[in-house]
Amino acid sequence: MNLTKKQTEKLVKACINNDRSAQEALYKLYYADMLRVCTNYLADKELAREAFNAGFLKVFESIKNFDTEKGELGSWIRKIMIYSSIDLYRAELKFSSQTVSLTEQETDFISPAILEKLYFEDILKHIQTLPASTQTVFNLSVIDGFSHKEIGEQLNISEGTSRWHLSEAKKQLRGLLENKTGAGKLTERRGSK
Repeated sequence: MNLTKKQTEKLVKACINNDRSAQEALYKLYYADMLRVCTNYLADKELAREAFNAGFLKVFESIKNFDTEKGELGSWIRKIMIYSSIDLYRAELKFSSQTVSLTEQETDFISPAILEKLYFEDILKHIQTLPASTQTVFNLSVIDGFSHKEIGEQLNISEGTSRWHLSEAKKQLRGLLENKTGAGKLTERRGSK
């Protein structure tokens, strides 16, 4: 999927001129990766497809604004897909505006020993079992690198609520992953000696 700058410029120019074959090529080129992005934010496959389609509509409507000098086409499309997913999420589901203070212990994450035992797909499956709002905050923060301030602005929640959802996601994932690998039992056995 690595297009040269020249290939990207040619493809973008053809899409701007409503060349259907170029639009189809762009769609096929990014289909799998961008649908995966939407699925990361929306566990319901139909909603993920809806966000994906809405996102690609936005891509085609605004491709004239894409500048090859300012970034990579795939990253630009990915950002549109993330915002499309968030928009649909906001329309479909509501966040609780819970604010909880975090202790240092709650901000610990999963030990490397546990992660070594798991495959990436297993981790994604566990992420998808999180409550929708918690999963969305986790994806925005951990996977896509948004700050709590940016997450709060995007989802119309406070930074504290964003932090709570991230902490809750980590806590739930830690529990799920420890149960799967048996690492929690090892810790208990060591502590009881």
